[in-house]
Amino acid sequence: EDISCDGVGSTIFVYHTTYESMKTSLVYRDAAELDSFVTKLAQRAGKYISIAEPMLDATMSDGSRIQMTLGSEVTAHGSTFTIRKFREEPITPTDLIEWHTFSPLGIAFLWLAVENAKSCIFAGGTASGKTTTLNAISLFIPPLAKIVTLEDTRELKLPHPNWIPSITRDSFSQDGRGEIDMYELLRAALRQRPEYILVGEVRGREALTLFQAMSTGHVTYATMHADSVASAVHRLENPPINVPRNMLSALSLMSIQVQARVGGQRIRRNKQLIEILDIDPRTNELITNEVFRWHPATDEIRYSGKSYILEQIMEDRGWSEERMQEELKRRQEVLEWMRIKKIRYFRDVSKILVSYFRDPETVIQRVRTDLYGEGGSA
Repeated sequence: EDISCDGVGSTIFVYHTTYESMKTSLVYRDAAELDSFVTKLAQRAGKYISIAEPMLDATMSDGSRIQMTLGSEVTAHGSTFTIRKFREEPITPTDLIEWHTFSPLGIAFLWLAVENAKSCIFAGGTASGKTTTLNAISLFIPPLAKIVTLEDTRELKLPHPNWIPSITRDSFSQDGRGEIDMYELLRAALRQRPEYILVGEVRGREALTLFQAMSTGHVTYATMHADSVASAVHRLENPPINVPRNMLSALSLMSIQVQARVGGQRIRRNKQLIEILDIDPRTNELITNEVFRWHPATDEIRYSGKSYILEQIMEDRGWSEERMQEELKRRQEVLEWMRIKKIRYFRDVSKILVSYFRDPETVIQRVRTDLYGEGGSA
């Protein structure tokens, strides 16, 4: 997943998904050679690094992210670089179920929520899989919806034809001219009349615009660093973000992800899926409802039995309780069938989701015939 060089005379390390940090036999012995290599990496990424500006974040031609420092001004052991490699293939909902990051019911619930235009923020610590989940869940967006994604470095990859991927840009000069930040991108995005806005990570003044967009009916998905709803709200309400509390109720859902260890294995889990209902007029506190919770002792994700979002969808669509139960069951079956059939490539998963969106009866018939034999019923 990662390649890191910590300076001259330090062994290069790689981070392996299964074995974690591993030492290689490669070492840069000569400072000039390492400096020249880092400069070359920067040029390959279309950027410039110098002693005047010795730190750089860039995206490499294969989509990997790289952070570099030049010389020993800011890093004592000389030039360094850290490459964060990304998978060629985006993660799909099938993968999230296969890895037990989410329960099948949890993914079916999110599928309904995304399709019915409910906004969500995916929060969690570093490397807890926030962007991964955001990318997987975005496959549930209706096939022809107009989507705009905003990121610092390109990570999201969608199969939708009506999609504008946009990325921020650093300035060309010392005085900050020509810089395009998240805020600028978001302002431009709102003029493009998107139905769904996906933000790689909110951390500044763009969050306020994002919540304004949410309040005016744009469906938005974003990630942020926070380990609970309380800490997410705290971050959103205080500088530099400053979102007024009454605007937070425009958000429908918050997903909290964690990276944990179970029996020496590093796992990622959806710790909580929480609905944001309203603001208590008396106490000014957010009223929330926990729909799913992960229990570490048994490594199970349990449904609390109550969801206001599902009730809202039932009301909007005129469905009965039975119809909603059946819909959730069907979607779980489709997801489970994709998992059993090992349908994991994002375009294949997307094709099935689009077919289900257009003609659910035919898809569920095929799935049930496959899962339960000829009768086609559970």
